[in-house]
Amino acid sequence: MTRPATVLAVLLAAGPASAADPAALAAAVDRHIERPLTSASIPAAPPADDAAYFRRLHLALVGRVPAPGDARAFVADPDPDKRAKAIDRLLASAASANYLAAVWRGYLLPEALTTPEVAAQVPGFQAWLRERFASNAPYDKTVRDLLAAPLAGQRALSRRNEPEDPATSPMAFYVAKDGKPENLAAATSRLFLGVQLECAQCHDHPFARWTRDQFWGLAAFYGGVERPTPGGAVREVADRRELAVPNTERIARPAFLDDKEPAIRYRTSPRATLADWVTAPDNPFFARAAVNRVWAHLFGVGLVDPVDDLHEQNPPSHPELLDELAASFRAGGYDLRFLLAGLCRSAAFGRSSGLTDPRQQDARLYARFPVQGLPAEVLFDSFAAVIGEPADASGGGFLADGSAKRQFLETFNRVGRPTEVTTTIVQALALMNGPLVGGAAAPGRGRTLDAILGLPGLSAGERVDAIYYLVLSRPPSPEEAARAGRHVAPGSPDRYGDLLWALLNSAEFRTTH
Repeated sequence: MTRPATVLAVLLAAGPASAADPAALAAAVDRHIERPLTSASIPAAPPADDAAYFRRLHLALVGRVPAPGDARAFVADPDPDKRAKAIDRLLASAASANYLAAVWRGYLLPEALTTPEVAAQVPGFQAWLRERFASNAPYDKTVRDLLAAPLAGQRALSRRNEPEDPATSPMAFYVAKDGKPENLAAATSRLFLGVQLECAQCHDHPFARWTRDQFWGLAAFYGGVERPTPGGAVREVADRRELAVPNTERIARPAFLDDKEPAIRYRTSPRATLADWVTAPDNPFFARAAVNRVWAHLFGVGLVDPVDDLHEQNPPSHPELLDELAASFRAGGYDLRFLLAGLCRSAAFGRSSGLTDPRQQDARLYARFPVQGLPAEVLFDSFAAVIGEPADASGGGFLADGSAKRQFLETFNRVGRPTEVTTTIVQALALMNGPLVGGAAAPGRGRTLDAILGLPGLSAGERVDAIYYLVLSRPPSPEEAARAGRHVAPGSPDRYGDLLWALLNSAEFRTTH
């Protein structure tokens, strides 16, 4: 079934806010967000203070809390343009490239924590992604290179299928899907088109318009991909152009989801043809799926929720905004830095998370910034930043069985929406009694705490202030300072450890707000 012509025309004709100016994109975001709030007479929350915004920005763009000195300098900086400058500085940093590579690795390889073979491939895959984020490679090129990557034993079918550096390779994507066309098709549609097509693998989709024939038509682009032996290399049979539909006598041939006729080229992998269609400017799905996923990364919930289930019965909360973001992303050359910068500059991203009116409760109104539980990897790296231990920089070694980070991720692996913040009993006990927090809060064992206690000339109040900036990236309120001051008054180092332990266990530390 073809997408209604009127809707498709809107998607392709919608004028972008700007192809180059993040400020114009931010203005467009706020225009679309504020319109329904004004119509319903719902007041927006005020802007977040500088300390809360700076912490939020670090968690979103580099995946850990900021250094205390950086947070202090930002709060003290009188420059009215300091927020925009901080966005650009962070997006251009190596730390941001590392973190965004980890985020997209999580999207593309959810099997990494449960499949040892995939975990072993993570370093090369994450290094491959990191190079692309560091160079700000266009998102469509990264996706095209992934979908058309040369496989083991495949002869060069076209000049663009160049051999991959084994140290930086997208091969883990194919290994994670076990080289099966149906797994690759389902992942491709879900990740890059925002379509849960796997529901149509065995029968027509129960409520969306997707059919079984469409599923296997997409899978047929991967018809030559196979893994002859378990654990062996994924390879491609170059001349295979069709796929047998299981439990039928039918043969599926490559077919796009918008019913356009694919032109399979001689001596060229069908995956290259698929990659060209997926990333084409007139593809009605690609840009929308990408901007919706980036929006959900920043705000905890997509304009379409779930992010990988775009269909007529699951409409966006702000349809015109999604269309304009997609058009701007296309016109801007699929520049993820531009998209992230524009969204982070918006008043919607910069609002306080505090509830100032009961009608702001619905997170999808964006009348206030949605409070979100930190992803497990961000929480671990934030602990590492506070404790003073270096965060893992190997791109995947932390997934080794028995590593501290692997154990932490398995304990704190989150399911459900980030905006539905919950903590299990096991997680709470791990934070209260586990070695990670306990070691940080123990004088003589916690590197950062010892540095604060050992710095000469600091008063008790200044040490309390330092601990607050270290953990929460802000100064204590007068009430907090007075309460903490009474606790540490006897002067025992253990008292400061108590304060650090309490702040690390607080909901404020474990959330983006």
